[in-house]
Amino acid sequence: MDEFETRVDMWTFEEMVDGQKLTEIINTTHVNVKYLPDATLPENVVAVPDLSEAAKDAAILIFVLPHQFLPRIMPSIKDAGIAPGCMGLSLIKGIDFDEKGVVLISDVIRAGLGIDVSVLMGANVANEVAKDEFCEATIGFKVPENGATLQKLFNTGCFRVRTVEDTVGVELCGALKNIVALGAGFCDGLGFGGNTKAAIIRIGLLEMQKFCAKYYEGVKTATFFESCGVADLITTCYGGRNRKCAEAFAKTGDDWEKIEKDLLNGQKLQGTLTAKEVYEVMKRTDGIADFPLFHMIYKISFEGVPVAKLVEH
Repeated sequence: MDEFETRVDMWTFEEMVDGQKLTEIINTTHVNVKYLPDATLPENVVAVPDLSEAAKDAAILIFVLPHQFLPRIMPSIKDAGIAPGCMGLSLIKGIDFDEKGVVLISDVIRAGLGIDVSVLMGANVANEVAKDEFCEATIGFKVPENGATLQKLFNTGCFRVRTVEDTVGVELCGALKNIVALGAGFCDGLGFGGNTKAAIIRIGLLEMQKFCAKYYEGVKTATFFESCGVADLITTCYGGRNRKCAEAFAKTGDDWEKIEKDLLNGQKLQGTLTAKEVYEVMKRTDGIADFPLFHMIYKISFEGVPVAKLVEH
């Protein structure tokens, strides 16, 4: 499309792989051999090791990284000189919190860079997306024209994008479903069948809705029936890294750090971090009793409660 630049600069954290720089491997072979080895990237996606260089004059910034790294990179983006009217799109599935309660990652980006930020979430396991297998995604927007531009940018025949004017609902669905996925993984590790997992998913969806209603006004019920809601929840509870690692936790008793290192090849586990953050919010607001599943998943994950206790209450 004429309105978009052809080249996409992809900031890539530089690391050595078999004696070569990862960015050089990507730009030569068009394969991210460490994190997505089975997919060929388009030649117009260029790995750039310098964040300031990648962000300079950018009209659209797409954020896809563990949210704990955001504070250290935003000053470099701001100093790089992004384009006037630059818009952001967050694919980050997590939340933060401060003394007042929940802080959305999109709000962190808005405050740090002074730009409008939309959110993309959905039932989008990376390996399947990379194979061009049909899937859907949801973009939540605040500014309609930015939502329309981003939909045009991302929508393809095999990656269908719908938009909703509900950044909060889209973003919270993407974060909270990872907690439920830990419960689904515990089910798998315990050898429970489909009935139990279905119950965990249903109860988890209810607690996701209740959390959104308790801590935010204006989240739309319809958002939970978009790809970012129930579809992403189902996908994550049957696949994805959080389910896989929770199954290993239930089977081996290893700590999360070891499981992450053994199973994720340098990627980060978001569900455990989100479970901690949600627990802190619930505790500060006397909300623990409202979320028995979220609370039990936290206790199993961090307080030594046996995994078999998952369904007791």
